[in-house]
Amino acid sequence: MIFNAARLRVKELADALGVDSPEIIAACALLKIPASSPLTSLSVEESKEIIDYIQEKTTKKYID
Repeated sequence: MIFNAARLRVKELADALGVDSPEIIAACALLKIPASSPLTSLSVEESKEIIDYIQEKTTKKYID
């Protein structure tokens, strides 16, 4: 089995962040990252952008 560490699926990222896949896909739409299903592969850069967005959104929710 070959594992490509440079790619991460939407569902794996969602599990790691503790959110649902649809929330990641919605974030992708806002960030103009092409992702249409939980099996879509994301690059490291795309994953970092999504993580930053989700963390910012979560932090802002707790501050308000």
